[in-house]
Parts: sequence; C-alpha cells; structure tokens
Amino acid sequence: MNSQPLDLGGPAARASSPAAHATAQRAVDERATITLGGFMDEMPVGALHRFVVWVVGIGLFFDMYEIFLVSSIGSALQNEYGLDSHGTAFKLLLASAFIGMFFGSLCLGSLADRIGRRRAFLLTLVWYSAFSLLGAFSFNATMLVACRFLTGVGVGAIYPVADSFLSEILPKDRRGRLAAWAYTTSYVAVPLVGFLAVWLNPLHAGALTGWRVILAIGGLGAVFVLAVKHRLPESPRWLLAQGRVEEAHATLRRFAESAGVAIPAAFAQAGERKHPLLLRERIALLRRAPYGKRYLMLTIFHLFQGFGYYGFGTLAGVVVKSRGFDVTGSTLFVALSFIGYPIGSLLSVPLLNWIERRTLVIVSLVAIALCGLGFAYSNHIGLIIGFGVLTTCASNVFSNAYHVYQSEIFPTSVRSTAIGSTYSLSRFVSGALPFILLPVLNQHGALAMFGVISVALAIVAITLRTLGPLTTRRSQDEINPV
Repeated sequence: MNSQPLDLGGPAARASSPAAHATAQRAVDERATITLGGFMDEMPVGALHRFVVWVVGIGLFFDMYEIFLVSSIGSALQNEYGLDSHGTAFKLLLASAFIGMFFGSLCLGSLADRIGRRRAFLLTLVWYSAFSLLGAFSFNATMLVACRFLTGVGVGAIYPVADSFLSEILPKDRRGRLAAWAYTTSYVAVPLVGFLAVWLNPLHAGALTGWRVILAIGGLGAVFVLAVKHRLPESPRWLLAQGRVEEAHATLRRFAESAGVAIPAAFAQAGERKHPLLLRERIALLRRAPYGKRYLMLTIFHLFQGFGYYGFGTLAGVVVKSRGFDVTGSTLFVALSFIGYPIGSLLSVPLLNWIERRTLVIVSLVAIALCGLGFAYSNHIGLIIGFGVLTTCASNVFSNAYHVYQSEIFPTSVRSTAIGSTYSLSRFVSGALPFILLPVLNQHGALAMFGVISVALAIVAITLRTLGPLTTRRSQDEINPV
C-alpha cells in the first residue's frame, strides 16, 4: 500500500510563495506538538481498526453466549437435576457464573494494564472456552455449578479488557460507532442461545442432552483465538504507557499504513507516562481529581445497573414460567424477547454519534424501567413478547452506550484497572439477584420485582447525571488531563 503523510498543512503548504512557506513551517511546528494519542484520535479508520473491531466483537459473542446461557437452559436443568426454583441449588446454578465474573473482573480485569490488551484478551477467551467445554460433561449439579463459576472468571475479565482495547485504538469521531458494531456482533449470541435452547432442550439421546451441546458450543472460542492471535495488534497507547516507545511506534505504523497515512517523524512527549505504573500508583491516580469523582460514580453505577440489565436477562424465563406456561412455551417467549438485544445494539450505532453518551445512557435506563414494568404487568402473550423485545432493545442501547462511556473517562495507565474493579460489582450484584429478586417474585409477583429494578435504575440515572463527565467527540487527552 502506498502510504501518504497525513497532510496537516493543507494545500497552501505545497505552494512556493513566502506565505506558503510560512504556512508549511507552521504545519511542521504543529506536527511537533502532536502526541501519539492525539494522532490516533485524528487518524482515519483503516483495515486494521476494522479487524480489531471484528475480533473483539467475535470474542464478546462468546462472552454474551455464556452470560445468557443458563437463563435459556435453566428450565431444562431444573428437570434434569430435579431442582426446585425456590431452592438454594437452583439459585446457585443461576448465580454461579456471575459470582465467577465478579472474581474475574476484580482480579483479572486489571490484567490488561499489566500484560497488555492483546494478551489479556486472548488469555481470558481461552480460559472461559475451556471451562465451558468442561461444563458440558458435568455429571451432577455440583460439578456444573463449579464449571459455571470458573467459566465466569474468564467471562468477567474480558469486557474490561475489550472496552479498554477499543477505546484506545479507535479515532475519537468514530469511537462510539465502531465500538457499537463490535458489541452488536456479540449480541447476536443472545437470541441464538435462546433459539438453540428451544431446539435442543428437548433433545435426549442416551447421555447426550441438548443443554450439554449448548454448553459445548462455548468451547469454540478457543478455536477462534488460534485463528487470529498472530495478526491481532497491541494497543500503541498501552505500549507507550509502559515505556516501550519503539514498539508503540511500530504498532502505530501498522494502523497508519492500513489507513493510508504516515506517522510523524517524532511525537511530543506530553500526554502519556513513559513507565509502567505499580498497583499502588494506579490506585493513587484513581484518587486524584478528576478521577476520584468518576471512580465513585462508576462504583455506584455498577452496584445498581445489573438490576436492570441482568435482572431481566436472567429471570425473564422464570417470570414467564410463573404465569403457568410450560418449559417449551416459556423458553420460546424468552427467545423471542431476546431478539431485541441485537436490534437495540444496531440502533445504538447511529445514536452513539448523534447523542451525548451520558444522556443516551440515562434515557435508555428510563426506557428499560418503563418497558420492564409493561412486561411484568402484561398477561397477553403478544404483550409479553412485545414488552420483552422493547426491554431488551433498550437494554442494549444502554449497554453499548455505557461500555463506550466508561472506557473514555480514565487514562490508559489505569483504564482497565478502573473498569475491571468497578465492573466486578455489577457481576457480584448479578450473582446475588436470584437471591434478592426471586423471593420478591415468589411472594409479591412480577410487578413488585420490576418495581425494585426500577428503583435501582433511578439511582443509577441520578448518580450518572450528577457525577459523570461529557465525552462525545472529545479526544482522550482532553477527557483525561494528565
């Protein structure tokens, strides 16, 4: 590919007049003030950017597949192991993966700040693929709970890594839109696992049952890793933050060549740390202004956002079954409702560029609460499915918006640490949701359960509006002053 230098001087810089010479000199001076991060924010989108978006999207596909798997096969597992929906064993089965996600996000979420975005992404993908495959061979409920926990450890780490990866390599004007395409790719897994459950749950061929096949499909993630690992680049921002300047420039050159531009001969030194931060240094940075307030906001955010997103996704099938529908009927209704996940994700692609990210998160939270209450109040099959689709659609506008947003509000050196440690709270709460919401559902009904969810979402919206900064179409250096 014939690469052309990024023309910062414009046509006048190529003229031969004294004025043009002065303009060219100013362009050289301006170029000398460009940071590596600033160059990446202004770079056109190239083939390598799109490749990373595609790879991350496929990786997250398996992540979402695992998250929504148990809610889709939960009814079949009740019948397989004779589990009572009111009993502790069934609640543990629903919660086990989320508890594992808590530990994975908390303990491994910061891994990308230490070993790099690329290596952490590939490692977590292999981890949860291996334990998902092992879970397919579970001989009792105890082994399945253990495998779901260990699968969750890998799943919990991958989203903080993916958010950091995408935020750092994508130009500022296309960051939201392209990240939303990665998330949209992942959400195709949600209705897929729902319909796989409809088709495969009835399968019984000796020891081979449908739910085991569904679990085994999660092991395909490891095959995907082997296919892409050599071509996947590291984040140049992360390399620079580790003091690996030559590697950062070499990787940046790959991105620039794929976009048809050339990198400047030198970059300004401001804007990035030139050595890796120790854990205590990362914690100290997160306590400083403006990051202390942002970290507090994200902590409260993740303590309560799981009530809306995972509350519906995990318990929708139980809600429908509580209305008297059989296993096949309730699973089908949930699968149809899950169609809203990729639809909402697609809808977020233009919205993330048109609407300020913080505003979009708040509006989608309100929509989740209203549509969820409609789902809870409906008794007609058409209304149940309709409100289910609207709820899941709003859920993924919300999810895409906040994933992009949370990755923008911290600097490179602490980004994955900040996201992983706070995001772990949402996983912990999601693991506790069956123990919190199922008693409310069983004793007071679906309307009361979604009332609790709505209160939690109101807390999230108020906190975000009060403490969250604006980020849309702003550069990383502007959002995160050093």
